[in-house]
Amino acid sequence: MTAYLYSVQSEWIKRRHSAAAWLTVIGGTLVPVIVMCIRFYHFDLLAKQNASADIWVQLYNRSWQYMGFFLLPIGVVLVTSLITQLETRSNAWKLLHVTPQRFTTIFLAKLTVILVMLLFFFLLFNTGIYLTGVLPALFVKGVPFPAAPFPWLKYLYGNGQFLLACLPIVAMQFLLGLLYRNFMVPLGIGLAGYIVSVIVFQWKYSYIIPYIYCILVFNDGFHQVIRPVSIYALAAGYFITFCVVAYVLYINKREKG
Repeated sequence: MTAYLYSVQSEWIKRRHSAAAWLTVIGGTLVPVIVMCIRFYHFDLLAKQNASADIWVQLYNRSWQYMGFFLLPIGVVLVTSLITQLETRSNAWKLLHVTPQRFTTIFLAKLTVILVMLLFFFLLFNTGIYLTGVLPALFVKGVPFPAAPFPWLKYLYGNGQFLLACLPIVAMQFLLGLLYRNFMVPLGIGLAGYIVSVIVFQWKYSYIIPYIYCILVFNDGFHQVIRPVSIYALAAGYFITFCVVAYVLYINKREKG
């Protein structure tokens, strides 16, 4: 356990100022900033909106309208591919493998850092939504604080759905990043998977595509769809399967990276 935590810390230090980290910060704050700008653009509606009993539901739906269908899956593809390929781009795999760390520890540490960044994104995003509701009351005279209490449980439940929907993309891009030295290959496959998902998401068997679950979670918020199997069970199954395949291939690969 100590070796694992040390490896996670080392991986985090290497990546905390990387392009993936900056993409995580930008991705987590971009949509709340856009929603805030839209709210201030309609300046005369601020007081009425904050006095509404469903202000937090409105902000949640509007924010995920931009994030869930497009930015989140694309961002996960980019960030996961970038993190996985860091040693490949810097030719540091051999140096990493001569350190006194087991391959299993290295594998789990890299996957953990990706998941931590994903959680950090969700933290930034929800903090941004909250500030979108309260900042107008702090800076605009006559605008009250939101009348309704912040619905923590609803937000946790909704974010949990989107988080689970992301996991197949994380695991698949992690697998591809370990398989291919060329960064463009996993990135291209990930973007192609997302584009296919957008095209066919209304197909009755679209739920078999591992890149589609963020889109389906967003769509199901407005249109209830009955499926023969839970998309969350499928997402968890894909995540576990892809992680196991990635681990087996990584451990048994002669030239790692």
